[in-house]
Amino acid sequence: MTEAAATAKTNLLGLPRPELEAFVAGLGEKPFRARQLMTWIYKRRVGDFAQMTDLAKSFREKLAQVAEVREPEVITEQASSDGTRKWLLRAAATDGREQAIEAVFIPEPGRGTLCISSQVGCALDCSFCSTAQQGFNRNLGTAEIVGQVWLANRLLAGDAPGGTDTANRAVTNVVLMGMGEPLANYRNVLPALALFMDDLGFDLSRRRVTLSTSGLVPQLRKLAEDTNCALAVSLHAPNDALRDQLVPINRKHPIRELLDACWHYLDAQNGRSITFEYVMLDGVNDRPEHARELADLLVGHDAKVNLIPFNPFPGTKYRRSPAPVIAQFRDYLNSRGVTTTTRRTRGDDIDAACGQLAGRVHDRTTIRLGSKLLPLTVQS
Repeated sequence: MTEAAATAKTNLLGLPRPELEAFVAGLGEKPFRARQLMTWIYKRRVGDFAQMTDLAKSFREKLAQVAEVREPEVITEQASSDGTRKWLLRAAATDGREQAIEAVFIPEPGRGTLCISSQVGCALDCSFCSTAQQGFNRNLGTAEIVGQVWLANRLLAGDAPGGTDTANRAVTNVVLMGMGEPLANYRNVLPALALFMDDLGFDLSRRRVTLSTSGLVPQLRKLAEDTNCALAVSLHAPNDALRDQLVPINRKHPIRELLDACWHYLDAQNGRSITFEYVMLDGVNDRPEHARELADLLVGHDAKVNLIPFNPFPGTKYRRSPAPVIAQFRDYLNSRGVTTTTRRTRGDDIDAACGQLAGRVHDRTTIRLGSKLLPLTVQS
């Protein structure tokens, strides 16, 4: 079979249950066949139709003609001294040039968190983030997003080539905190979220699936109507003047507008709290007055703050805040009644820590959201 013919097949990893049922019905089969397929794919991690022995042979033959379970291809894998694993995954080429994304697995006692990507690159241009400096190429499809979790589970369980028998380190939590802004790829992220939380899919509770956003307010308000997952918001500054510099989307959706959308999300979904991520930049956003402003914004709301020690990357102008400064910032917020923790840096020796993912982005359009120059450049 030619490569073109193979890629024309429907990748079942990208189909939430209703769409899979419709696909199966189109093949003349009853809806329960979709449930059988989901059990094989997600519970047993089997992608070869020939091995799905409780499906009728005629149905398996039909599936082989029109469908596939296609996982991302691993280009490289790196292991950190702390057990973190990072995979560089091939994304479909654009204009003949290879694209790649990154996914990171972080093992902890009783928990395994997979950080996944939603775009090839990112267009939001946050100044302290390595991914943003790569520019933006395209959105990932639903199958490419879901495939990162499916592949990681197989690798961690030893099912896939190159996998290790570490079934006790399966993915228990998924965070959309890798490359890209998830809400800028809403159409493809939403069905992926459905599969993560479907009891016939990955069967993760809503508290174990976290979407991280820099603040696309219209999409955030829509999200409140469409799904119910945990929410993390990349805040990083307590006032608009500073956030305009660090997170340019703030020029379009300032802090008050963003926070209104956050509280709406909690009300609509009866959520427990929203986590606000705050990268600690030496001399930039880590002063006592910044802590006071941040507390004033969040006190009295169901909010938690996660302080992130800045993770450097080549060419950055920023430095990590000293540990005593981070501790003082944290302690002040806690004293004001805003629950605050400091994120433990993981995988920084393989550039897998927060803000360090870069992937491989070619033919990119570098976009400066909030700038008068939009786009800045188009590189061939």
